Amino acid sequence: MEWNIPRIVVAATQSGGGKTTLVTGLLAALHAKGLTVQSFKVGPDYIDLGYHRMASGRAGHNLDTWLVPESRLTEIFARECAGADVAVIEGVMGLYDGGRKGISSTASIAKALDAPVLLVIDAKSVGASAAATALGFRVYDEDVRLAGVLINRLGSETHEEMIRTAMAGIDMPVFGALRRNAALALPERHLGLTPVEENEAAETVRAIGVQVETGLDIARILELARSAPPLDYVSGTHRDVKTSCRIGIARDDAFSFYYAASLAELEGCGAQLVPFSPLHDAEIPDVDGLIIGGGFPEMFAAQLAANTSMRASIRTAAERGMPIYAECGGYMYLMSHLVDFAGTSHEMAGVFPGTARMTEKLQMVGYVDAVQAMDTVFGAAGLPLHGHEFHFSVEEADVGETARPFIFTKMRNGAQYPAGRIVQRTLGSYLHLHFAGCPAVAASFVEACRTWDK
Repeated sequence: MEWNIPRIVVAATQSGGGKTTLVTGLLAALHAKGLTVQSFKVGPDYIDLGYHRMASGRAGHNLDTWLVPESRLTEIFARECAGADVAVIEGVMGLYDGGRKGISSTASIAKALDAPVLLVIDAKSVGASAAATALGFRVYDEDVRLAGVLINRLGSETHEEMIRTAMAGIDMPVFGALRRNAALALPERHLGLTPVEENEAAETVRAIGVQVETGLDIARILELARSAPPLDYVSGTHRDVKTSCRIGIARDDAFSFYYAASLAELEGCGAQLVPFSPLHDAEIPDVDGLIIGGGFPEMFAAQLAANTSMRASIRTAAERGMPIYAECGGYMYLMSHLVDFAGTSHEMAGVFPGTARMTEKLQMVGYVDAVQAMDTVFGAAGLPLHGHEFHFSVEEADVGETARPFIFTKMRNGAQYPAGRIVQRTLGSYLHLHFAGCPAVAASFVEACRTWDK
């Protein structure tokens, strides 16, 4: 099928250059003009999309060709753009950064979607050299349509004039410029930005939108987005599926890391998703299975510990054989204890013996190739999986290698290690998955929930 939507990629030279702030402002400015704008984030990040949603009024989606095969990229992109006037895609790290050999880099996604790219240049402490940087990014891969730059964190009019003149010298169009303004910074902590659910960001997002509307040439950016050519894509197979089971999804301030398209895959397999809160609810809802995703249980450990009835409810469900899947923060919550950054130990659900201990050092970040070492609710032993890890905690438990359901391989260096835990039909690990990238796993888990003998 041939299909078209105006689209633009906002990339950067490196992490921390301000692209999330600029994209959030651009979404707010476009939304204020009455446009329906669909946002995307390249890579596995969960948190940035919360700010996208606040700015655009529409849920954003991830584009990651490690978690989801590239063959499904345009299908998911087209599906989620339904009803939108324009798509804005925020990059990850620097334009050419990604996994090993550049997998799922912003550049690779831009080429796959045939989308023009605007490069955010962090102008703090740099003058005419900014043009040399832009030139290098343009010639590094001429198959990337680097259409122009957005200059960020300028100090003065003179500073802006200097950089604009240098950009003109290399024929690099400038689509806007913003001054430094600490008041417009988005809040951060150990995993990056603070989730939008945990802070009063609405006024900051509105203010960023006003500044972006003033500093960026919105009309030219829209014109550039409209210059993107039609895309060829294969439409996904329509599935007329009847609901066959109910799966509880832990969703609150402590557990918020979910991909919308990943949950939609479960629904496509026949699951009705029922949200519940380990922080606030007394017990799990009437469901056939549970998924406890990632998030920040370490920031809410005392409250999670205080909710003894919820912890007991989950532990009882696990002991009865209910299919339960927990990843990263959810995995930590299912352990016996969680030791926070202050060194205080808190009781957790106690499904998996052992302790999750927070550290000041990032323990793992990056893509992981996983193989299932035994039969689980995901399927048979030998099942291959693609995922990613990002955590500051370490697991303290005396578990033999035979008890580990996965073998992980770090994609950056090839290091292998046994990982995860399994108790009856409760499966957990630090791995983050995207069910749209492993539909057979989604179908297997839903089937396990459907056939579980209560």
